[in-house]
Amino acid sequence: MSVSPVRALALVAALPLLVAAAKAPKPPRAAPTAQTLATGGALKPDQAGVHIEHVDLAIEVFPQRKSIAGEAVLALRADRDLPVIVLDLDRELPVSAVSLDGRELAPTAWRNPDGRLSITPPAPIAAGHTTAVRIRYAGVPVEAKRAPWDGGFVWTKTPDGRPWIATAVQGEGCDLFWPCIDHPTGEPDLVDLHITVPEGLSAPSGGILIDVTQAGGGKRTFHWRMKTPNTYAVALNVGPYVQLTAAYRSRFGDSFPIEFWAIEGNEAKARGLFSQFAPMLDFYEGMIGPYPFRSEKMGAVETPHLGMEHQTLNAYGAGYAQEIYGFDWLLEHELAHEWFGNQMTNVDWDDMWLHEAFGTYMQPLYSQWLHGDMEYMVRLNEMRVKSFNKFPIVSGKPMEEEAVYDAQVGPGTDIYYKGANMLHTLRGLIGDEAFFTATRVLVYGRPDPKPGNFAPRYAVTNDFIKAVNDATGADYGWFFDAYLRHAALPDLIETREGDDLVLAWKTPAGRFPMPVEVKVGGKLVTLPMADGTGRVHVGDTVPVIVDPGSKILRRQPYLEAYHAWKTAKDAAGRAGAQPVNPKQ
Repeated sequence: MSVSPVRALALVAALPLLVAAAKAPKPPRAAPTAQTLATGGALKPDQAGVHIEHVDLAIEVFPQRKSIAGEAVLALRADRDLPVIVLDLDRELPVSAVSLDGRELAPTAWRNPDGRLSITPPAPIAAGHTTAVRIRYAGVPVEAKRAPWDGGFVWTKTPDGRPWIATAVQGEGCDLFWPCIDHPTGEPDLVDLHITVPEGLSAPSGGILIDVTQAGGGKRTFHWRMKTPNTYAVALNVGPYVQLTAAYRSRFGDSFPIEFWAIEGNEAKARGLFSQFAPMLDFYEGMIGPYPFRSEKMGAVETPHLGMEHQTLNAYGAGYAQEIYGFDWLLEHELAHEWFGNQMTNVDWDDMWLHEAFGTYMQPLYSQWLHGDMEYMVRLNEMRVKSFNKFPIVSGKPMEEEAVYDAQVGPGTDIYYKGANMLHTLRGLIGDEAFFTATRVLVYGRPDPKPGNFAPRYAVTNDFIKAVNDATGADYGWFFDAYLRHAALPDLIETREGDDLVLAWKTPAGRFPMPVEVKVGGKLVTLPMADGTGRVHVGDTVPVIVDPGSKILRRQPYLEAYHAWKTAKDAAGRAGAQPVNPKQ
């Protein structure tokens, strides 16, 4: 992909203007609009048919004022006649100038009343034409209340008092700090990111570091270039960092850079975490397939928030905690998203389980890879206890991010924990060969990925269902209907008829021919359950254990009783809490 010709608008020339804009008086910050805080949902018609070929984004960060100044040049390809250009940008980052193909527009040509920046060109942009839109803006961006769950900028300091800054905007979207199409399908083909920060601080980000230049006035500019990032994966990290680097030699015979940016003073702990990079990569390359972004790097950066899957430089903020499983779960989880989220991206937030269920299942799978079945099953059981089954994982309609992640109105963490146990059930049902073949087709679009024979892709739930059906030669729609499109788990009803144990599946989805193993004394019997029912002679044999290998995710009344008890206990604890005396 060639760089847009509007790159001739030199960053060095623009910086004085950006600084001036940042110093301009600002009105008190209003609350972000619902438009700004929302991300995803149905792609709006006025943004359909617009493809972002290139983003050239320059941002200067002012730690003391908690403000930024930016200039974004977007090369937009119109796939239809375009009378108005509509981008998403927080209205609290006022726009000071807009130009099209180098021609400055009058201030009356754009407006941004609610976070949707509408730009009217002198004439409609014809289908098939690419136009360069330059937008200059500055202001105080949204500050995160509880990143990464409530996102925005994190402005904090290191223990020795130096600035430490990060962005985490998955939930609210890229429009919190740069003009974009705030939708999963709004990925640019290429991003050049220039981050200017005070001398003594570094600004690691995704992609390849092109150069670091002096920006004047005791500042430096870090220039990063990344291909096809998710919109929320364009991220800023600013702080007193030290960089650990190595070359990873892949099982595919090539090598590529791995790196970790740690806060100064944490070098010893950082080296311990860095030693986990290579074995984790080998697991993913062996179990799933080639690391997708080997032409750039695999990396992570220490952040003041927990974490986020920022393509090729994942945010890591777990504090180097030690775990009983022998590896850092957060590092491993965020790395999973390079495959499930960044290489393969969902078309809509309604399909977010494709990111999170697979990303979560990789932790027990890695435990099994490292240490065997005990830790695999223990982790899955911990996740099973955290599943609540109140809403379907997939609604079948376009969804905004909040409606998916908020457990009061959507599946919430079920897309992680219930989804991971569903994948465990599917793997046991169809076998490893079919399961991992279907997974590779989901991620790469083909069952035989090798470095260089695939590209980033979009996917929806039905793509994985088709991949499973193709890999098995059977129709498993009944499986996904039960687990994804209905909230309640399949219920296995057990009754005794004389000396027989009779089993029957009950699901809101209807037909559910899930085979069931029964251990009768020392004998293991498999009931096909082709019509949803099965029978086995047990007499007075003991023990009789249904599904002794815990292969099937199903309703368990004792877990429901536990959840009810825990909810009541927590409510009683809150009610009995002593009020805080503000005078104490």
